[in-house]
Amino acid sequence: MPSLHDTQARVLAALRHAGAAPAAATLLRDGRGVAAVQRLQVYRRNMEAALVGALVAVHPVVTRLVGAGFFHQLARGYARTHASHEGNLHAFGDRLAAYLRAEPSVSALPWLGDVAALEWAIHEVYHEANAAPLDPAALAAVPPALQAGLRLQLQPATRFIASPWPVLAIWKANQAEAPEDVAPVSLDAGGVRLLVARDAEGDVEFRLLDAAEAFWLEALARGKALGLAVAAALAVDPAFDFGAALGRHLALGTFGGVTLPSAADDGGRP
Repeated sequence: MPSLHDTQARVLAALRHAGAAPAAATLLRDGRGVAAVQRLQVYRRNMEAALVGALVAVHPVVTRLVGAGFFHQLARGYARTHASHEGNLHAFGDRLAAYLRAEPSVSALPWLGDVAALEWAIHEVYHEANAAPLDPAALAAVPPALQAGLRLQLQPATRFIASPWPVLAIWKANQAEAPEDVAPVSLDAGGVRLLVARDAEGDVEFRLLDAAEAFWLEALARGKALGLAVAAALAVDPAFDFGAALGRHLALGTFGGVTLPSAADDGGRP
């Protein structure tokens, strides 16, 4: 007799792949006149419908762009190769953007994966907790000699999006409330860098970033000291205005905390 673990693994394989159902059915009893293989098929279809439904709910724009029927086909393919590893479906779909970028059937839509990444960022930011915005007075109280070693923490409810395509314009043009006579989005409009965040009322918003500003914030998000983050931005654009960028993001509430430099810190020197 197979072990419980082996039985569970075979049944799970049958729920993910129809071809595995006959082998798994031999481990189960028939009941109430319904063969085990038929019961497995019912469970598989129900599970697949739940997974596809979760992807549709998070990606309404991608669904609209390719059509509901075709998106369901894509979602089923994703579900068969990317198992859900949690008790709820909140995190299911975190790799859909990468899946679409590599999927041959949508290779004519090279921007589709980035639109999916934007919708996933919106989903995560909407459900993520936020900290209290950093009080600018906490920075002003730090002695100038120590400021380069500060480590600013971004709000938990923030995500970066960078794409060579105008994905924000595509997303906005495909909202349910968008006017029908809106001009088509030109793919030649260029790329976009965004910080997806939440405003003071808790609504998801998009903060456009230039290249240097994005490098600065991303360095801070990786835990770099303020001086090193500024150096990274200046390497991208020597005209980077640190004071203006800091003031903007303090006003927006982008930061949720600050860590003072320790005695062993390098002071944030490049």
